[in-house]
Amino acid sequence: MALDHPIFTRWPAQHPDRLQLFSLPTPNGVKVGIMLEETGLAYEAHRIDITANESHDPAFLALNPNGKIPAIYDHAGPGGRPLALFESGAILIYLAEKTGRFLSTDPATRYETIQWLMWQMGGVGPMFGQVGFFNKFAGKAYEDKRPLYRYVTEAARLLGVLDERLAGRDWVMGADYSIADISLLGWVRNLIGFYEARQLVAFDSLMHVPAWLERGLARPAVQRGLQVTAA
Repeated sequence: MALDHPIFTRWPAQHPDRLQLFSLPTPNGVKVGIMLEETGLAYEAHRIDITANESHDPAFLALNPNGKIPAIYDHAGPGGRPLALFESGAILIYLAEKTGRFLSTDPATRYETIQWLMWQMGGVGPMFGQVGFFNKFAGKAYEDKRPLYRYVTEAARLLGVLDERLAGRDWVMGADYSIADISLLGWVRNLIGFYEARQLVAFDSLMHVPAWLERGLARPAVQRGLQVTAA
């Protein structure tokens, strides 16, 4: 089987019968690695080195014109036709529907789950990422600390929203682990670890989020998913 897409001129598929993942273990990238490991779908992973600007290689831009990871190519997409897909939230929904896992078929529960996924995409990801920029990366050198304080305050508020949601629940949707949890685990992990903001956001004062994070990170599929495309 030969896969007919420009991406494979730069990153050839050794296993063209499998779903193809193009990613890096960033907080957005690990979402899809975790989801693939949780569902058990056969896939082939390709490491896209964003530090070497590989996500702006013309072959990658043919897959994702936005030049961001992750992205997938599924030769067995809807109706048996190939599907190229980017945006981690869209990919999570697609894989959930493809496998019938981690997204309820009950309409109300389904939309509530997607609501929390969109909350992560629109709030948690951008705000936590700004904390990382101003606390650890180039923004750390800025003399004006108001941007850092702004994003730390908002990140702490968002964690408070999640903490309240998890009161009396093991997972965001209650007893059932879902794509809402998968979307959040990498971001919360990064905020208090790689971004070195644990004390800044008073993480240890939260009542429910730390235990939720521990539960999530203890899942074998999550542990494997965090390492997809790591090397």
